[in-house]
Amino acid sequence: MSPELISILVLVVVFVIATTRSVNMGALAFAAAFAVGGLVADLDADGIFAGFPGDLFVVLVGVTYLFAIARANGTTDWLVHAAVRLVRGRVALIPWVMFALTGALTAIGAVSPAAVAIVAPIALSFATRYGISPLLMGAMVVHGAQAGGFSPISIYGSIVNGIVEREKLPGNEVVLFLASLAANVVIAAVVYVACGGLKLWAREDQAAGDRAAGAARAGAAAPRTAEPRTDPPSSAPTSTSETTRLTPARTATLASLLALVVAVLVFDLDAGLTAITLAVVLSTAWPEDSRQATGQIAWPTVLLICGVLTYVGVLDEMGTITWAGEGVGGIGIPLLAALLLCYIGALVSAFASSVGIMGALIPLAVPFLERGEIGAIGMVAALAVSATVVDVSPFSTNGALVLAAAPDVDRERFFRQLMVYGGIVVAVVPAAAWLVMVVPGWG
Repeated sequence: MSPELISILVLVVVFVIATTRSVNMGALAFAAAFAVGGLVADLDADGIFAGFPGDLFVVLVGVTYLFAIARANGTTDWLVHAAVRLVRGRVALIPWVMFALTGALTAIGAVSPAAVAIVAPIALSFATRYGISPLLMGAMVVHGAQAGGFSPISIYGSIVNGIVEREKLPGNEVVLFLASLAANVVIAAVVYVACGGLKLWAREDQAAGDRAAGAARAGAAAPRTAEPRTDPPSSAPTSTSETTRLTPARTATLASLLALVVAVLVFDLDAGLTAITLAVVLSTAWPEDSRQATGQIAWPTVLLICGVLTYVGVLDEMGTITWAGEGVGGIGIPLLAALLLCYIGALVSAFASSVGIMGALIPLAVPFLERGEIGAIGMVAALAVSATVVDVSPFSTNGALVLAAAPDVDRERFFRQLMVYGGIVVAVVPAAAWLVMVVPGWG
């Protein structure tokens, strides 16, 4: 049995044990990385840790730390109420607002994980307060980020278009952008309906009807000669007024969140290091609000994601991913090879860098693209969509950020929901992208 096949079988065993025995998959993956890396691939500790996602570790810790402080001092509550006022009380519109916001951030140049790191904690706090499915809200944020992710001025778009140019393939920046935009809008619409978005509209209509009926009953019961009341309003504070009041701590936290956005989008600073720095400043100024914040960092999620990605790094180091891709690229049927490359891109990208996978797979498609049997523009678009829509997986950076940012949820249940949804996306979207973009022969 080849080392590459052994490494894939061990990954399957890790999934089975984690699912059936409720052991943290990250811990299992670290053990598997040690065993496979040392015994099968003959890697030393440095080689095994080469795949440890240090940057993602810092992002997960920093962002969840900063937003734990924001939750403790009521800033996230203030933002949620501001969002409700923005859409004039239509809670059902908020998932689409979050979709559009993350899409706009990535379209103008934000890295997808940075946009998700900024928006997801606010969106999921909103979902918790108003009884919206966290899966719905998290998916809308991630798909929004991918919807704008391939604009001509975006990070992903620039990288993929650069790869296409380097390989001397026909390309079309607008088609690439519109293909990703359309795919993610369609997926978001399906998720919105499937996860209860329409019920939010029905709930609002029922609440409006109840208010109207109550007002009508009150009007009918009032004497015709009754004069308008002139009693002064009660001065007792209400929970709503407390939530909407800007305290010094909330003002400083809002300024910190704005500073995080500017630092990431304008100055291209690391989101994790910036978030930790801002959290430390807030903790120093208001220790009573942030004393429990470190305990709210999603440590089990950090262990889970870092362990799995370290094992994926071992797979990459020993050549398993390249081995699988080259095996597919050697198939003599171009349409079948294109479909399998889309599936490899989706499956591997659910655990690894989306752009990195595209950078590896597009060159593998060059031989049959050069023969003109497959349209290059459609193939590149299909690979781009297949490799990025799966970022809802809890093992990808975006999915991990959504999982870590969700407050007051059963994280194990939410993790399983994200994993099942990610599996559905991996199973369905590559075939749909291949059918719509590759089979017609675009380009």
